[in-house]
Amino acid sequence: MGKRITARIRGRSPGHRTTALLGAGTLTAGLLAGCGGGGGITINVYQAPEDHFQQVVDNCNAKAAGRYNIVYNKLPRGADGQREQMVRRLAAGDSSLDVLGLDITWVPEFAEAGWVEEWTGEHKAQATEGVLPAPLKTATWHGKLYGATKNTNVQLLWYDDRVIPSPPKTWDEMIDQAVQLKAQGKPHNIVFTGAQYEGLVVIYNTLVESMGGRLLSDDGKSVVMDAGAVKALELLKKVTSSGITDPSLTNSKEDDVRQSFQRGNAAFELNWPFVYASYAKEKPQDVSHFKWAVYPQADPNTPAKTTIGGVDFAVSAYSQHKPEAYEAALCLRSPESQKFSAINDGVPPTIESVFHDDAPIDPGKPVSGDNPNMAAKYPMRDSILTALKNAALRPLTPAYQNASTVMSKILSPPSAIDPQKTADKLREQLDDALQSKGVIP
Repeated sequence: MGKRITARIRGRSPGHRTTALLGAGTLTAGLLAGCGGGGGITINVYQAPEDHFQQVVDNCNAKAAGRYNIVYNKLPRGADGQREQMVRRLAAGDSSLDVLGLDITWVPEFAEAGWVEEWTGEHKAQATEGVLPAPLKTATWHGKLYGATKNTNVQLLWYDDRVIPSPPKTWDEMIDQAVQLKAQGKPHNIVFTGAQYEGLVVIYNTLVESMGGRLLSDDGKSVVMDAGAVKALELLKKVTSSGITDPSLTNSKEDDVRQSFQRGNAAFELNWPFVYASYAKEKPQDVSHFKWAVYPQADPNTPAKTTIGGVDFAVSAYSQHKPEAYEAALCLRSPESQKFSAINDGVPPTIESVFHDDAPIDPGKPVSGDNPNMAAKYPMRDSILTALKNAALRPLTPAYQNASTVMSKILSPPSAIDPQKTADKLREQLDDALQSKGVIP
């Protein structure tokens, strides 16, 4: 297959031309920042854009008390551009990179290439304390820890209780309800990320795992594509060929899905928790009717296993300040930092205790709209935790970039799926993807 770089999902839509220009500017800024200022130690952190992450950096710099200075280098908004920038610089042995914000699917690739350091000893103990098992597994490769979990993410089922008094327990129930609503002339669509990109892969992986199936072996070296994977194709075909999905399904990414539901074009939305804050801001008069539940079950006898997202902080193998880089990374993903980012940037924490830490952000002020706590920002936190404790991971393999590109292409459009033939094609092309040599530049 070709070495095309595809967009990755973190709950944000990837950019296009603007992303490329931003990437070029960020590269120059990063090189300048790597020189350090005033002769002190500079720790360069490369991380996706987050509106309030600079404040997290400022808090950690205050705690460092001059021993080092963390510089936040914003990567492009699209995850394909993020990965491309880091891969090319690491492949060249660039020593100006210290802490890397890795999409959870990149950890095996970066570890296998020797670009990131293992976390051991006290650093490992601090990085793993209280972390939920599924997010922690994303930072691990071959039994070794290569990242400190920064945040996680998991999709929920969203609905309006004026249309759906109680959420469906299974996909078949959801499909039946959608068909009935359509016959009644009511909002009925089931909306989700159906464009040819990582979002479609996430949906399919969730269905596979929820069916008890497997795509790849545990070591990521061989293709499994078992009966559960075929059943998932059957269900994806059923939901997209029953006249109950949005006509723009094959162009729908996360924010398209959010907007479609908010416009009243759907009865069911499968999406990340960022949609709640958007709904509360844009339709405050209706937010009391905006409800959520864990994913419906693909197998009526088995709880759903929903695919997680997130970011792990890794320390570059080429960093010239590794002790300080570990310390900085630990501060940037501490319970305090995770709580701040969860409340202000909508990225759920990986540390379980943070979910129920209801102290206000500013201890000197009461909980209010300007000083919220986890309860205010995450009314759906119990559903998120339930989903995280029974979560699915995307296949862990250094070749995930290739595998994802193959899957998104073969699965699109989902309505054209022929379950057994599509499974055979996936099996053949995934095997080719896993045999590719080296990493995608």
